[in-house]
Amino acid sequence: MKRMACILPGFSLSLSLFQIVFFEDKNFQGHSYECNSDCPDLHSYFSRCNSIRVESGCWVLYERPNYGGYQYVLTPGEYPDHQQWMGFNDNIRSCRSIKNVYGNSCKIRFYDRPDLAGQMEEWSEDCSSVHEAFKFCEFHSAVVMDGAWVFYELPNYRGQQYFLEHGEYRNFTDWGATSPVVGSLRRITEF
Repeated sequence: MKRMACILPGFSLSLSLFQIVFFEDKNFQGHSYECNSDCPDLHSYFSRCNSIRVESGCWVLYERPNYGGYQYVLTPGEYPDHQQWMGFNDNIRSCRSIKNVYGNSCKIRFYDRPDLAGQMEEWSEDCSSVHEAFKFCEFHSAVVMDGAWVFYELPNYRGQQYFLEHGEYRNFTDWGATSPVVGSLRRITEF
């Protein structure tokens, strides 16, 4: 197993709060690469990613370098093929660990207009169907007050994923979406 250059100097992988292993082939076969820190460009370490083992911490994986493209949020566990993390293909080009998620408290506000305007809803639980739970299902802006969240484009935690951490998102494009439609949302509680 090769170690990636994005490992933080002075940190041992065995002591890291964050560790992820990428495999080029399905079922944890082929060349593998370990990482324990944010890495904006994974292309030089592998050409494809077909399975992943998250040893510790929670991670956001991106289809393109510099944290762009489709996002995939992974919690500790094994993902024997890219369909297990709802991947559209075997392209993983950047990753970052989810930090600063403390305790079990999660709270988010979302608005039906850009710039934190219009109707506002406040939420603190997972929601498998935004359409059934809220007056509106287009989130044009949001404020994550506590914790970290994943928005899904479809109900029942399916479709494209968008990671939101503490802070303001004045437009849906700020969290990487191309549309304001949100089908479901989930708190990130495993850390």
